[in-house]
Amino acid sequence: MKLLVVGATGTLGRQVVRHALDKGYEVRCLTRSLSRASFLSEWGAEVVKGDICNQETIAPALDGVDAVIDAATTRITDTLSIKTVDWSGKVNLIQAVQNSDVDRYIFFSILNAEKYPDVPLMEIKHCTELFLKESGLNYTILQLAGFMQGLIAQYAVPILDNDVVWVSGENTPIAYINTQDIAKFAIRALEVPETEKQTFPVVGTRAWGAYEIINLCERLSGKDAKISTVSLAVLRLMRRVTRFFAWGQNTADRLTFAEVLASGKPLDANMDETYETFGIDRQEITTMEEYMDEYFTRIMKKLKEIDYQKNKNKKKKKPTVPYKNQF
Repeated sequence: MKLLVVGATGTLGRQVVRHALDKGYEVRCLTRSLSRASFLSEWGAEVVKGDICNQETIAPALDGVDAVIDAATTRITDTLSIKTVDWSGKVNLIQAVQNSDVDRYIFFSILNAEKYPDVPLMEIKHCTELFLKESGLNYTILQLAGFMQGLIAQYAVPILDNDVVWVSGENTPIAYINTQDIAKFAIRALEVPETEKQTFPVVGTRAWGAYEIINLCERLSGKDAKISTVSLAVLRLMRRVTRFFAWGQNTADRLTFAEVLASGKPLDANMDETYETFGIDRQEITTMEEYMDEYFTRIMKKLKEIDYQKNKNKKKKKPTVPYKNQF
């Protein structure tokens, strides 16, 4: 089976590509930047240039493909808006697939997206789900909550660097999951007929609040966190300010996600049916403790190696003799 992975250079997309290749699938990647995707070629994937916002570039990428895995989304630094990429671009992609010989389509959405119509990304994800269900394609929708990978920059790195860790005034637990585990479900969906034209939650082993994650990082790093709280009112003000500037549009849209965090409703779901349908053992799924322990073990070892090398280099320096050239 040959797959087209869209959004292959992203945090999730690259894990989908890696897992698909490891499972023996042929993988083609659609990317706006060939240089950014060079590592995918090194892994053994075929990389083609194209853009879901430019419909003419999509059809050639679908030639000879059996299934599409759609992991594309707007980066906060992108010049294109969330509406342009996550809605218009996805409509282009789905319509192109409808007009091709490709039947299978895997889409990543967000858990409980239908409950937040005032949050742009959530509303767009929900509308895309509805559009996909009406497309006639053989789809599978995987609803996610949050990536463990994003927690490193948000919590682990600031604690190690003695920088401030910012948390919102509300503490909504989120069932974060390792993107490597999400990739397992995405590829497995292609192999299990029972996943066709169905929607499944794909979340971590349990929901974690911000302070629980901070406490875990403190214990594993041996350092105390400097915590600063930002209120929902401040986040709303920041959103209004950034909307005045073109470069701040995506930032403003992302800041509306604070409304989700302020809801107090956990982003979590029962995974019993998902595990049973996909035939995946819940023991295979990375826990938060395992993920953070692996990170801190690796980074602390690296820091010790750097300190050792610095001390070693200091010892190699020849001692200077005081007043050597004055006699």
